[in-house]
Formats: sequence, structure tokens, C-alpha cells
Amino acid sequence: MSGSRVVALGHHQPERVLTNADLEKMVDTNDEWIRQRTGIATRHIAGESESVADMASGAAAKALASSGLSPAEIGQVIVATCSAIDRSPSIAAQVAARLNIPSAVCFDLNNACAGFCTALATADHTLRAGAAQHALVIGAEKMSDLTDWTDRASCILLGDGAGAAVISTSSSVDVSPVTWGSDPSRGNAVRLVDDWQPRFAQEGQSVFRWATSELPSVAAQACERAGITTRDLAAVVTHQANLRIIEAMTRKLDLRDDVIIARDVVDSGNTSAASVPLALSKMSERGELPSGQPVLIFAFGGGLSWAGQVITAP
Repeated sequence: MSGSRVVALGHHQPERVLTNADLEKMVDTNDEWIRQRTGIATRHIAGESESVADMASGAAAKALASSGLSPAEIGQVIVATCSAIDRSPSIAAQVAARLNIPSAVCFDLNNACAGFCTALATADHTLRAGAAQHALVIGAEKMSDLTDWTDRASCILLGDGAGAAVISTSSSVDVSPVTWGSDPSRGNAVRLVDDWQPRFAQEGQSVFRWATSELPSVAAQACERAGITTRDLAAVVTHQANLRIIEAMTRKLDLRDDVIIARDVVDSGNTSAASVPLALSKMSERGELPSGQPVLIFAFGGGLSWAGQVITAP
């Protein structure tokens, strides 16, 4: 086998929806102010008893069922998260236990918002090396646990959820080589502060300038590594951080007019490592992903870090 491919997707979001009107009752803000700056209209918020493992398992169960594989065939489980409080067993191990996956290697990975694309690349490398034939890759976050609900600049952004993908070995390269990296000198621009009660904080304008000025060329490099140009893409799914960032980035990518661009941030807010697989799975469920066509997935955030690759839509 020379490569890997995404064979199935799944997602999970909590039932509770927090609207901009709800936030108006909590902090000094309003719907127009939020939409103008972020594009966000709603976000899903987990209940006190709903954990990262619960959401990860829900998304993973859907992806596994859609793949047609048995739990015993999964050789690796990776969960990308920066919000889980459990250290051991890992969230990945908890997912494996709940899904009756008997003997896979399981571990969590924290690369903040870039976590899912980083985890997907890690699983791709595992499969290419022959250490497994099938892997389950999940991005899951409970960002509401890390939210300062008195800070109107940040509490409007964040949501909870999970997305998952099953990838399998393939005779073709349907998960392209990853383009990834970091700029540690800007590490404080997005952070979780306070050791005992972490809270999300960011330098919004710095992140906006960095993402819109420096990352489009990096995203284009991911296409080059796949042997295509941005004009060949059928869809683009970037980290759902802010609608203004998404639109500014994609305008610089020289895309065709008919390219589908994920805008799940409007309905889900910023779900960190969950945002790319969550948006990807919802697009697939709605029939918006053209099967067999190239899709750029690209994520960026705390670190400051980035990771992205071109995949063939399942």
C-alpha cells in the first residue's frame, strides 16, 4: 500500500444552542456586534455532565458505523484535544473502550486548533509505515469549560463538539503529504492561561493579521505537495475560527468560483481541534462534498501552529 484514504466521517454536537440573543443577557454585547466581527450566530454548549470523551465517542461511533469496519479492525485511535481534563486513561482509550475496540494503540494529541490535521497526518504516517491498516482520528473539544463568560471579546467565539474520520490504507495517495509547522515566537497570541482554572485568551488582531497575511501561501503549499493547484480544489475546509478570517484567507487562494467553502463557524462557533472534522462531516452529510474530488483541509491556532493536507472526499 502506498497511501491512505478517508473512508468515513461522523460528528456530534451538544443539544443546547447558545444564540447571540442569549449572550446579550450575559455580557455587554449584541447580535450585530458579534456578527460583524466574527460571523457567528449560534454555538453548541455541552452540559455539565457531557464530557470530551462523550462527544468524541458520539462522533467516532458514527464514523465507524459508516465505514463498515468492525471495531477489531481499528489499529489506532487518536484524539486531538486541548480541553480534556483527563490525563489517563486518555480520551482515545476511553473512546476505544466505549466502542469495543480491543487492541488499538490509543493516545491524545494537543496541537490546539491545528490538532485534527496534525492527528490525521500522524495516522497517515502510521498507515504508510504498515503499523496499522485502519485508524480512527477524532477532534473533540469542550471549549465552554475554558471560557471566561464575563469576557465579551472571547465568550462569543467558543463552542463544543466533535468530528471524526476513519482512514484506511490505500493503493493511491488520497491523504496527501502534510504541510505543517509553528511559530513559537508568537506562542502567546492564543493561549490557555491559569494552571488551575485554564481560560481561553487571545490577541485577536494579531491572530487575524497572521492568519490572513501569512497562511494563504502555506495553504497553497499543501496543494503543491498533493500535486495540484488551488484551481483544482472542489472544496476548502479551514479552521472555523472566525468568518472574516475564513473569507479573507480563501480570497487569496485563487479558487474557482464554484468551490465549496466551509462556513460552519456561523452555526457552531470556534470549536478548536473539532472545527475541521465537524465542518467536513456536516458538509458530507448534507451531500455537499463531491465524492472523489480534492478537498483542502487546513487548520491553525495556538502555538502558533498550522497543519493541512489535501484529501480525496469519501
